[in-house]
Amino acid sequence: MQSVKKRLPGIFILCTLVISGFGQARTDAFLTNLFSANRSPIFQEVIKHPETYRLQIIYTQINRDKANKPSFTNYYFHVDSTEYFNPASTVKLPLALLSLEKLNQLNKPNVTKFTSMQFDSAYSKQTREWTDKTAQTGYPSIAHLIRKAFLVSENDPYSRMYEFVGQREINRSLHAKGYLDTRITHRFVRMTNNENRHTNPVRFIQDDGKLIYAQPAAYNEDPFDFRRVAKLGRGYYLRDSLVHQPFDFTERNKFPLEAFQQILQSVMFPHSVPAKQRFNLTKDDYRFLYQYLSQYPSETNYPKYDAKQYYDSYVKFFFMDSLHHQMPSTIRVFNKVGWAYGFLTDASYVVDFKNKVEYMLTATLYVNSDGILNDDKYEFESVGHPFLYQLGQTIHQYELKRKRQYAPNLEVFRIPYEKRVNDARPVVKDVDN
Repeated sequence: MQSVKKRLPGIFILCTLVISGFGQARTDAFLTNLFSANRSPIFQEVIKHPETYRLQIIYTQINRDKANKPSFTNYYFHVDSTEYFNPASTVKLPLALLSLEKLNQLNKPNVTKFTSMQFDSAYSKQTREWTDKTAQTGYPSIAHLIRKAFLVSENDPYSRMYEFVGQREINRSLHAKGYLDTRITHRFVRMTNNENRHTNPVRFIQDDGKLIYAQPAAYNEDPFDFRRVAKLGRGYYLRDSLVHQPFDFTERNKFPLEAFQQILQSVMFPHSVPAKQRFNLTKDDYRFLYQYLSQYPSETNYPKYDAKQYYDSYVKFFFMDSLHHQMPSTIRVFNKVGWAYGFLTDASYVVDFKNKVEYMLTATLYVNSDGILNDDKYEFESVGHPFLYQLGQTIHQYELKRKRQYAPNLEVFRIPYEKRVNDARPVVKDVDN
């Protein structure tokens, strides 16, 4: 912990964010008191310096009435929707929901989340994707893209869902649902702003290759509001060269922590949010999402991920113990994470079936002591992951002791997970995530 403290002055000086119109960070005394009881040095280092680590936390208590209807109470620690953090892979959650919603709006009986699809190219930097060797059918599908985006947070599926929904529809839909400060502007490949406005032609096909439905290429003419400037750090690498100026996130994706928490709540508890905030999903869509938000790579046959590299807690940051990668057998976590540019973020709905405990926990922090971005020198392992694990344990231990008037019935979240089949197929390793 001594080395962390030595880095603090550098972080304060170098990792400032230039942004107009700061809001007032919200902190509840309840969380301040609760966090003071955890004496982990790394945990206390981050908690005592929330500005340094750009820390934001939302803890959501869930209480049931005698009819098992849930109510939600949010507690905040240093939450400020105007403070930018890079959402990284967290945006894969709304893209998955919008992809399912678009399929339902198409209302074509032969076009479902399991229907084979192909991506063509029609503009600069666009790439084709006609097959997928990790899929049971050998073709991409919305269902398979979601599996890969959730199970180990692969990047290509996000870009393909971005291309299917389209940049204009993504942002119009999220804004119409009330997520006005959310902005999705780019794929996870290097493209210009103009190239990201253009999205690929897509087609859905039968198993024999016969065309079912073709979606033409699209272009987004809607403007973005980039008046709020967001710059971070003191330098960044562009290919092999160090650029001595802050990295500009102004035109990058934006997904405030509260919007992230609310969207996950809308999936797990759709009737708990106003109708306009819900996504147009079927019962089978919800069942599918619940499965792959919580299923482990080791339980999945397609894709057949390397279970050693992609261990059970690989994308479960609040339970990622550095010594043991196994998840508690009585707990399931329905969540999405993201990590990039020194930011680590997780929104989780946690169910402890044995102890009849449920809650939501959402957090983001920034660990980049040298102030240089794109150098792959971030304190993910030494500070970020240990902190999030301690945060997860603090909340879970509190929840185990918290008295409830009515114990929750959690059976709806018991999922019949897959069982890995031992076959001759090679495992999938080293994906881009």
